[in-house]
Amino acid sequence: MAMKDKSNTRNQETQDTEGLAGKYLTFGLGQEGYGISILKIKEIIGMIPITPLPHTPAYIKGVINLRGKVIPVTDLRLKFGLLAQDYSDRTCIIVVEIHNHSKSIIMGLLVDGVSEVANIRGGDIEKTPDFGTRLQSDFIQGIAKMDGRVKILLDIDRLLTEEQLSSLADPPASRKEPHAAVFPLEEAAA
Repeated sequence: MAMKDKSNTRNQETQDTEGLAGKYLTFGLGQEGYGISILKIKEIIGMIPITPLPHTPAYIKGVINLRGKVIPVTDLRLKFGLLAQDYSDRTCIIVVEIHNHSKSIIMGLLVDGVSEVANIRGGDIEKTPDFGTRLQSDFIQGIAKMDGRVKILLDIDRLLTEEQLSSLADPPASRKEPHAAVFPLEEAAA
């Protein structure tokens, strides 16, 4: 009976990872490799000026103007807790479409460099290991084994929380945050 249960579990895991098979855009952050389903990619652009936004998390680098459309840019290095690094000639922005429960958002992901489009078979993908309850890993779809190394396959729709996505989708004028600053010198003069 136990042997049959193990076999059923293994078959279920194989079916789960077979559903992840497909083409992935692979890219690097430091020495690590990552992949995003090619179906989520809109385009890849070289570095262009990023306008910083005040009162946003450090990993939100700001916004870019891409052919008249304002797009928020997230630095994946900072989002994943890696050290900031100077941009190089390989640094680029991957423009993706993120879907959450209520919205679709076009967003730029700042990465160290794009590697390739890889066709990854389901048999080369492992389920995400259980890291325990304290680590947020629900944005990791699986781990692909490629050429003796691993690539972390990202579920881009789960990379940012609902709250983080909502704050990016709302223009600053419609946010309910106070915009007026109170300066101590003004209070003393009054």
